Parts: sequence; structure tokens; C-alpha cells
Amino acid sequence: MSVRYGIIGLGNQGTSYLFNIFEGGKAVDAVVSAVCDNNPAKIEAVKARAPKCEPAYFENYIEMLDSGLCDAVLVEVPHYQHPEMVMECLKRGINVICEKPAGVYTKQVKEMNEAAKDAKALFGMMFNQRTNCLYRKMREIIADGGIGELQRVTWIITDWYRTQQYYDSGSWRATWSGEGGGVLINQCPHQIDLVQWVVGEMPVEVNGFCQYGKWHDIEVEDEVTAYFRYKNGATGVFVTTTGETPGTNRFEVSGSRGKLLCENGKLWWYKNEEDGFEWSRTCPEGFKKPKCEKVEVETDGNNLQHVGIINNFTAAILGKEELFVGGTDGIAGVELMNAIELSGWNGGETVTLPVDEDRYLRELDAHRAVSRLKVVDDSKVTDTAGTYGGK
Repeated sequence: MSVRYGIIGLGNQGTSYLFNIFEGGKAVDAVVSAVCDNNPAKIEAVKARAPKCEPAYFENYIEMLDSGLCDAVLVEVPHYQHPEMVMECLKRGINVICEKPAGVYTKQVKEMNEAAKDAKALFGMMFNQRTNCLYRKMREIIADGGIGELQRVTWIITDWYRTQQYYDSGSWRATWSGEGGGVLINQCPHQIDLVQWVVGEMPVEVNGFCQYGKWHDIEVEDEVTAYFRYKNGATGVFVTTTGETPGTNRFEVSGSRGKLLCENGKLWWYKNEEDGFEWSRTCPEGFKKPKCEKVEVETDGNNLQHVGIINNFTAAILGKEELFVGGTDGIAGVELMNAIELSGWNGGETVTLPVDEDRYLRELDAHRAVSRLKVVDDSKVTDTAGTYGGK
């Protein structure tokens, strides 16, 4: 038995799934039975590539959902539309995977999650980076107490370099009304999700220092430094930009018994022989540190990315596996992004989590009211296969 998938949105991501995963023979027990886009030019472009699956074509996604052709759907449209389309799937009992992020603001994501509670269908998030063996191993070690009590979380993810042409490639890109934000909501949803998933907890307070259109002619943020505080007093820093090259991707989590460092495709574990807090209290010498062993951590080597998420979702539908990433997991990342953005709009003020969702929406709406979509050809599609890697 094959699960019949529909794809809503034939932009970069939707076409990549169709041709690189399904047509490429990487999807197990799954076929694409229908595709949809409200831009006829994108439909014609897909037809011209003559997909072997010969899907049905739709310009209206409701018509596709009501066609009876889909057991599951991939939602691959601009961010604001994610919750609406997911809820339309769920109320019809159609299994659905939502592309990251779950939405633009927590209020709409919470509404979506409420709808999922009573749905007779599976709801998943496309958090493909959770399949990465390095991040899975970091989460496991921290959960097992391998670094002791949390002290510091640092992620410098500045290798998102984008040119002006990238931002000019879509009318909705890098606008408050079309995308809902910049580097946080477009490039970094995976890292914003991982920083709380790997560590195992959310910060309780956030200060966000965002710079808008610093490196590009855009209205949203393209450089961010965020400061986190955790319930035990630990701190964190998250740094990202699309204006720096070559950039860095360095994720470090420190605790009283050592630290984990993930960089350049490797995971290093610095293991203190003694707990640092206890050592400080009992050591008779003022400068002496506990012995520390540095080891490269072995993993299972699996990093299946989008293929892994889709194949797990299919297997879960067929009752063969447990669902790896539930759709309601998407709220944490949106909450954290909203907190950083809200602080950034207000001079870096301290924002306590959970974020004030009504205030956030009011301020977002104020930005949307003066936002302007660009006048460009939205029919162009870029092949993004192979651009994901470890991030």
C-alpha cells in the first residue's frame, strides 16, 4: 500500500520534494497523487518536467483536499498560510506535514494545535534537522546528565549568506506582510527549534537585538543577537545573520561537568573528571581546574533530513513507526522567535516567556500595515537540493 501525497505550493521546496524525493525514488511506500499552486505558471513548469507520477493538478487547494486523491499533504507555502491550510487538512481527516515554521505568531499556531487535538489524522512538522545524528546525540547526552547542570548555551550560526538577488526573487520575501520576518523566521526556524529541543528546556527571559535591512535592501531583520536566561540562572547567546561570509556554525552547550561542541560536522565532548561546582567549593588551590578529557563523540551516522521526516510520517500513517516530530512541537520555536522579535522592536527590552501573544500580534500588524510587497516574477523556482547539509 502506498500513501498518496498532495503537495500545496510548487515553489522551491514543493518542487524539490516532488522531483528530488518522490520522483527520485527516496520516498518509501509513498507517491504524489496531486499538486496545487495558485500560480498557473508554476503548474505549467511542473507539467513541462513531466513527472512520472502524473499527478492531478489544482489551482485551489480546497478543491485538491476535497478531491479524495490525498491521504496526506505537504504544506509548502508562505508562512502566514501554514496554520490555515493545516487546519483545513485536519478537519477533513487528511494527514499533514507543515513546513517550518509552524506559523508567524503564536496565536495562530495555538489555534492550529487546538484543532489538532480532536483531529483523526496525523500532524507533523518538517523539522528535518532533528534527524541529524549530531543534534540527536547532543540531546541524549544532556538529558542523561552528561554535562551536569546547565551553565551556558551559545550558537553562532552566521553562514546563511544571501545576496540581494535572493531577496528580490519573490514578492513576499523579506517583508512583514508576506513573510512575517527575516533571518529568524526564514533561515533559522530549525536552529530556534533545536536550541530548545537539544538543551531540553526553553529560556524564561529573552533580550533580542535585531537590525533591520542592515546588509540588504529589505524591511526585516538580517542580523540578530539574542540573549537568553534560563530558570536556573544559566545564560545563552544566539547570533545569526544573512550578511556575513564565510560565516560560522558553532553550537556549544556548557555545564558543571563539561561541555558539548558541535562544529564542522563533528561533536566533541569535554568531560570534567569532577563537577565544576563541587570542585570550586572543595579545591584548596585558587587556579587549579578539574581534569578534563576531550573525546570525539560517536553517533549512528544517520542524517536523513527531509527524506527521513517524510518516510517516518508515511510509516506512522501505516502503523509501522511512531511519529518522530509531532506538529504541536512547532509552537516552541515560534514562541522563541516572537520573543526575540518583540524585544528587538522595543530596543532590546526583556521579554518574559510565554510571550504576550496579543501584544506581539498588535505590533506585527503595525509593521504589516506599512509593509510593501516587491514587484517581481513569482513564477521562478530554484532547485534547493543539496543546500541543507547540517543546518
